[in-house]
Amino acid sequence: MTALLVDSHCHLDMLDLAFWDGRMEGALESAREQGVGHMLCVCIDMENYPNVLDVAAAHDNIYASVGVHPNVTEGKEPSVDELVELAGNENVIAIGETGLDYFRSEGDLEWQRDRFRCHIAAAKKTGKPLIIHSRESTEDILKILREESADQVGGVMHCFVDDWDIAKQAMDLNFNISLSGIVTFKNATTVKDVAKKMPEDRLMVETDSPYLAPVPFRGKMNQPAYVRYVAEHIAELRDVPYEKIAESTTRNFFELFKHAVPAGE
Repeated sequence: MTALLVDSHCHLDMLDLAFWDGRMEGALESAREQGVGHMLCVCIDMENYPNVLDVAAAHDNIYASVGVHPNVTEGKEPSVDELVELAGNENVIAIGETGLDYFRSEGDLEWQRDRFRCHIAAAKKTGKPLIIHSRESTEDILKILREESADQVGGVMHCFVDDWDIAKQAMDLNFNISLSGIVTFKNATTVKDVAKKMPEDRLMVETDSPYLAPVPFRGKMNQPAYVRYVAEHIAELRDVPYEKIAESTTRNFFELFKHAVPAGE
């Protein structure tokens, strides 16, 4: 593999490209300069899925997912069969992001749980791993993953913010843990603890750009290049060389997302 680092979760289609004079290639050049060789551009709704796919199709080192984010309340609600069909595209390596979010939604949220189960079913049919979004919904996330035997395909708990006990439960269900720029925040003691304790072969890194820029860019637009700051901070917390974190998280990405083929292979 040629990549030193992988941004395992970003939204390239949502970047403000004015930062690079309207050029997507500018964002990718910035990433390459920081040793970021591959990116997973994550889908959040059906209406924007074609744009996600276009980004991935235009670049050998960018992959796509297909899914509807739990916060999305308008637009097309895909069936299991529709998700399976869309996931058949060669550039799609994952289902999601999916999951539950009880922070921004109110009332009866059974529709979120139904959507989540639909995505799990599609993942099991395609054999492509799940990208899980969880916010103030951890108990139900784990419950549904168990009920639906999601461990058959596994996946990643993206932008992980829960404690070590939850991390262990997720790993027992065949899910990796991905840390974002939040781990660099001074008050993120729980996430830092997880970063220190994670088994080397289950850890991944991400930006979730354009959101959650790490220190020293907190509050600004995030971008894939900044995943290096996440990896460097984790290396510091674990008292290991940065290269060790880069190599292991890249290896973990390609071992999980088996449909991703590094450029040149």
